Amino acid sequence: MATMWIVDRDHSEVKFKVKYLGISSLTGCFNDFSGVVLAGENFSSAHTWFEVNVCSIFTNNERRDAHLKSPDFFDVARHPVISFCSDVLKIQHDNRFELNGDLLIKDNVMPITLSVTYAGTTTDPWGNTKAGFEVRGLLNKKQCGLKWNATTGAGARVVSEDVILSINMQLLKQSEQNAAKVSRIDNRLS
Repeated sequence: MATMWIVDRDHSEVKFKVKYLGISSLTGCFNDFSGVVLAGENFSSAHTWFEVNVCSIFTNNERRDAHLKSPDFFDVARHPVISFCSDVLKIQHDNRFELNGDLLIKDNVMPITLSVTYAGTTTDPWGNTKAGFEVRGLLNKKQCGLKWNATTGAGARVVSEDVILSINMQLLKQSEQNAAKVSRIDNRLS
C-alpha cells in the first residue's frame, strides 16, 4: 500500500530564476503552494501532485510582481493556479531520480522532466517523519504561454526565454488514519 506524504510548506520553497537584460539573474518565488506524494517504500512508484497559487509570486518588487500577475505573463485573473502531476519517477543513481510529468501553466500543458535529489528521511523533535528533496528543472517561458518580452537598445532581451526552477521540498509522512485519503487521492491521480 502506498504511503501518503504532504508538502510541509513551512519547510519548503519554490523558486525560479531568469536572466534579466542578458547581464544578471533575477530570482523569485511562490509563497503559497501545496502537494501530495503517494509512494511505495523508498519512494518507488510515486504519484505526485503539486499546485502553486500564482498570486503568491514574490520578486521583491511590487510593480514587477503586478506585471507578472497581469495578462502579459500569468494572467492570474483567468489562470490562478500552476499545477504539476506525475506518476513516473525513475531512479537514476543512488539518491538521484528523474521525475517526468505534466506541467499546466495558463492553458498550456507541457511535459517536463525534473531532476530530483533525495536528501534522506528523519524524525523531527515532535515525532513526525520527514523526507527531504531538492528538485531542479528548466522550462521555456514562451512554451508556457508567457510570451511578453522587450529588447534593450543594444538588442538584448529584457527577460530570457529559459526559466530555472529550484524547489527545496520537505514532505511530512501521514499517519495510517489517512488511508481513506490516500485511496481518494490515488484515484484522482490515476
